[in-house]
Amino acid sequence: MQNKNKTVVKAKEILDLFLTYEQLSLQEMSTLSGLAKTTVHRMIGSLEEMGLLAKTAEGKYELGFMFLQFGQLVKERLDIRKIALPVMKQLRDDVEEAANLVIREGNEAIYIEKVDTTQPVRVFTQIGRRAALYAGACPRILLSFMSSQELQKYLEETPLVAYADGTITDKRKLIESIQEAKTRGYTISHSELRNFTSAVAVPIYNYSGQVIAGLSISGLENRFTEQRLPELIEKTVAAGKAISKNMGYLEQ
Repeated sequence: MQNKNKTVVKAKEILDLFLTYEQLSLQEMSTLSGLAKTTVHRMIGSLEEMGLLAKTAEGKYELGFMFLQFGQLVKERLDIRKIALPVMKQLRDDVEEAANLVIREGNEAIYIEKVDTTQPVRVFTQIGRRAALYAGACPRILLSFMSSQELQKYLEETPLVAYADGTITDKRKLIESIQEAKTRGYTISHSELRNFTSAVAVPIYNYSGQVIAGLSISGLENRFTEQRLPELIEKTVAAGKAISKNMGYLEQ
């Protein structure tokens, strides 16, 4: 606790005032927080510039639209776990493989929900686990549906490091895989994050048509045979569409 940044703490003290008050003037913020008026003036200038506070026509301040964006993201991420879980359980029962749900956080994928397989030997995945966006079917499905500008920036800045024998470390091959995912609506991986494991992943869309998550099934590579893959793909695609529909997405 002693390592808290004092500037950040003061900024939070100012923002906390808006939990009680809808609008506040500079003087009111100074009085209520106990901070010097010059300090508050400096702080709210930065908060306003970042979109965390907004100045009204009357010269007072209120919470900025950035909080609306953050709030919507938090709500959406909580909603998707609740909406996806029953579909994930059914998918797991249908294919007898683990089902995973991931979202993008910066340049990483983070696993936010999982349903373990009933198989005696399983692939271990932990909620909260992070993975590079280029490695593994579920993270890569998120990468595949980035905007072209974001994708180009990511490819230029991200070194492709091998995590297992099948990790794609050639940018040309990665781009080909991304293009295939966009065309097919799913992606497949073999031994990309762990050796002898495979996965099939599909995108999850929200009401506005944005890809907000990835759904995958994963298991041992010897259960993802060429003969079985069409069935696994079909069921995973159907599950992804069901979750997207429940998120308000209307398929074109």
